[in-house]
Amino acid sequence: MNTAELLIKCLENEGVEYIFGLPGEENLHVLEALKNSSIKFITVRHEQGAAFMADVYGRLTGKAGVCLSTLGPGATNLMTGVADANLDGAPLVAITGQVGTDRMHIESHQYLDLVAMFGPVTKWSAQIVRPSITPELVRRAFKIAQSEKPGAVHIDLPENIAAMPVTGEPLNKDSRSKTFASFRTLELASEAISSARNPLILVGNGAIRGEASDALTEFATMLNIPVANTFMGKGVMRYTHPLALWATGLQQRDYITCAFEKADLVIAIGYDLIEYSPKKWNPEGKIPIIHIGATPAEIDSSYIPIVEVVGDISDSLIEILKRTDRHGKPEPYALELREDIRADYEQYANDDGFPIKPQKLIYDLRQVMGPEDIVISDVGAHKMWMARQYHCDRPNTCLISNGFAAMGIAIPGAIAAKLVHPNRKVVAVSGDGGFMMNCQELETALRVGTPFVTIIFNDGGYGLIEWKQHNQFGKSSFIQFSNPDFVKFAESMGLKGYRIESTADFIPMLKDALAQDVPAVIDCRVDYRENLRFSQKAGDLNCTI
Repeated sequence: MNTAELLIKCLENEGVEYIFGLPGEENLHVLEALKNSSIKFITVRHEQGAAFMADVYGRLTGKAGVCLSTLGPGATNLMTGVADANLDGAPLVAITGQVGTDRMHIESHQYLDLVAMFGPVTKWSAQIVRPSITPELVRRAFKIAQSEKPGAVHIDLPENIAAMPVTGEPLNKDSRSKTFASFRTLELASEAISSARNPLILVGNGAIRGEASDALTEFATMLNIPVANTFMGKGVMRYTHPLALWATGLQQRDYITCAFEKADLVIAIGYDLIEYSPKKWNPEGKIPIIHIGATPAEIDSSYIPIVEVVGDISDSLIEILKRTDRHGKPEPYALELREDIRADYEQYANDDGFPIKPQKLIYDLRQVMGPEDIVISDVGAHKMWMARQYHCDRPNTCLISNGFAAMGIAIPGAIAAKLVHPNRKVVAVSGDGGFMMNCQELETALRVGTPFVTIIFNDGGYGLIEWKQHNQFGKSSFIQFSNPDFVKFAESMGLKGYRIESTADFIPMLKDALAQDVPAVIDCRVDYRENLRFSQKAGDLNCTI
């Protein structure tokens, strides 16, 4: 047995199902070892796509997704997806090939110090310098990647080490027991919640990772406290729940801004500062905050909790609920906003303008998708609308790159989502800019048998940047481009292609596309004049008691 074969045995021991990657000269021994493995190797068309697939796999399963590249440009191509996973709290293990240790001391073809390079974008980066350390290094990598807060780690394997003979076995996985909050912090949190008149819950992705949806819903319901979620906290509470105020996280004012301005207590549950900067909702640092999470709060001048309840989130919520009395309290101000929020959403239900308004497109998408179906949003102007308008019944059914906000994630992410949940409908929502960044992975989707639908918000430019430019300078520049015929592009790859010619076309075409046994692409022109109209409306928004 050589080191590469031992590495694969260790990955099997960790429960790895897939490795996403590209073959290269320096990872030949790893690929050879995979021939007799239970792990399925997914050959992609670009290493960035491999990392995004591992990223979304990790986010959906809680188990580290694994991606593989060769050295040099293969490794640098991985980095965007690796950084995305690290900032968004998705467990990921990136494995890179490397020159032999006998060549590292001299200038060598394609050699880069990958351990140093991956260090800033991972939780841990290390090289297998001796065959015998492989089991320890792999076990540590997965433990670090999957421990709260999850993230990315990197393993570098020199080609001469990969070929060396070795004896050894994978290490047993240690069990991780839950930790629980102290009685003192539970009591302090209860006292603060009991005395608050206008409390507001802000829930983030940590509550999804902690599987705290049921506990959160009971907590909010019994105490009659409204709930806003970050972009990455969608679905923790059903969007139809009467206390759900839907998503917050836009850089502009919105209805939910009023809830924060009137709040006399924010209960942050599973919230990570990177999901929505507290300087946006607590700019002066005056709102009292209770932090409930699996790890202590990060330091920020706008986020200084009066109480930190650190431990298993579900248990913390249950224990605080037992101790809290809110009888006789008036309904929080934020509940008055729900009707305004819902009315804003529903006003597009019968809009038949074309090009389609983004609000209408997303409203109709929500009508077609089931509670368990999955949408992966790319990054661009459409992401702002998806974050604001697409509401969820279940956790992890609308995935948005938020911490790193990386364009090009939607199509690779949809492949991973379909591999994890083959019986669910999966839709990738992308702008025409993001689509062209990783559209080559549609060939991968066809080859590995993962049919999903890609909806292209087509405006012939970088719409989000145009939106920002108009808000700041009153005009735009350098954002226009031309596109191929997306229908012919899809058909040339053996996929199904659709073009929306009227608003009424969308729902029937989407249903037909979702019924196909091959990936499908829907080209849809959008009316992004709505971007500036929203900015104007947000600027005019006044909060009244």
